[in-house]
Amino acid sequence: MLVCVKIVVQVRLLPDAAQAPALESALRAVNEAANLVSAVAFDRHVFREYALRKQVYGSLKDRGLGAQAAQQVIKKTCNAYKTLRATIQAGNLGAPGSKRRVKAESKPIAFRPDAAQPYDDRCLSWQLDTRTVSIWTTSGRLRGVRFACSADALRTLALYRHGESDLVSRDGRWFLMATCDVPEAGQYEPDGFLGIDLGIANIATTSDGEIMSGRMVNRYRRRQLSLRRKLQAKGTKSAKRLLKKRARKEARFARDINHCIAKKIVTEAERTSRGIALEDLTGIRDRVRLRKPQRVTLSSWAFAQLGSFIAYKALRAGVPAVYVDPAWTSRTCADCGHADKRNRVSQARFTCRGCGVVAHADRNASRNIAARGQVAWDAGRESRAPAPARNGQGLDAAASITASDALAASSALRAELVDSKQNTCPPPRIWRISTKTKTRCSCRAASKRSPGCGRVKRGRARRGPGRYSRLSG
Repeated sequence: MLVCVKIVVQVRLLPDAAQAPALESALRAVNEAANLVSAVAFDRHVFREYALRKQVYGSLKDRGLGAQAAQQVIKKTCNAYKTLRATIQAGNLGAPGSKRRVKAESKPIAFRPDAAQPYDDRCLSWQLDTRTVSIWTTSGRLRGVRFACSADALRTLALYRHGESDLVSRDGRWFLMATCDVPEAGQYEPDGFLGIDLGIANIATTSDGEIMSGRMVNRYRRRQLSLRRKLQAKGTKSAKRLLKKRARKEARFARDINHCIAKKIVTEAERTSRGIALEDLTGIRDRVRLRKPQRVTLSSWAFAQLGSFIAYKALRAGVPAVYVDPAWTSRTCADCGHADKRNRVSQARFTCRGCGVVAHADRNASRNIAARGQVAWDAGRESRAPAPARNGQGLDAAASITASDALAASSALRAELVDSKQNTCPPPRIWRISTKTKTRCSCRAASKRSPGCGRVKRGRARRGPGRYSRLSG
């Protein structure tokens, strides 16, 4: 079975002076129709696509939408309510009765006039050789709308484009977001793992000791924050014009940095035939409490974006990637395993209270993450160990003796297994049929008991035929 990675290829549309108004009119019309469908779905509590289609399909046709465009509007509305329901169930809008959740549940979903609209192959066709598209609008079908993209994006579109494409209007520019199913490369058996510690002061630190500092990004964010405050306080037309011009500039800068870091990490792991171990930081913003000046920094931390970039690039390259629990990775010594809150002396300094080793805190944490990644990979990997011996094939057979084996075993074999383990704890698992028994250490006599063995207790086994009680404590 072929497994694919879904990626989105963005191309920029270049409509002429006559085509741009038609695209704008079409986008406004479908979003007005979506608001109508959303109101009907909310009032009648009909959120399934087939049932909602019976309610609103005729009215959408009367508004001038084509058959396929009307279907896409209904599907878009149902998907929006499905996303809202999943967001509420995940607790992202707070507990029941909270202000945000009540606000989301008390009114129908509203779509912006320039919200994205999905197009399938019946409403949109691509002419890749001439770099043009043919797209449906309320004014008729527009043909020969030019688009621009990189050579790599064009190749991806030609080979892997599959499914819908979204028409997006952003700051007066037009884009098409095309979905492509790119086959995954075959994963190899990793020779160790490259641990990645994510942070704010250092965006990413690898277990090899390489540190991707976040100083430049944090300095850029502080400058943009200060500039936004000044412009918002100014409030003039030129200030608002400049705010609009700089919108999303910080997000684009951070996204580019995350792409570069993710590409570097995946390339290094692929070069050394290792896997990638990442921290699972889901819900970290809800778990920590910070002072007010620190909240902006934490909210601007794009760790989930970096993790998703690493994950999909690893899938495309065939590099195994695992997520591990990050608990105590920054307070546990990677050399001796001693865990203590006092080990983390400062943000950058780690001093083990057990063995005295001094290391960079983030690099020590990344080594712990790499070790946990190896453990997680081994736990999920199919065992290649030989099958254990059975029915008296050596003393190791005791661990695999079942109840039916014990019934058939001779008394001599039982005595041999018990005597062989007189001075060790815990004893082998040997079973017998009984309705009343004492459970104690197999050492039996106090004089023969193993040093420090105090595992003696009395108990009653379950009554009834066919019930088994263990002789071990």
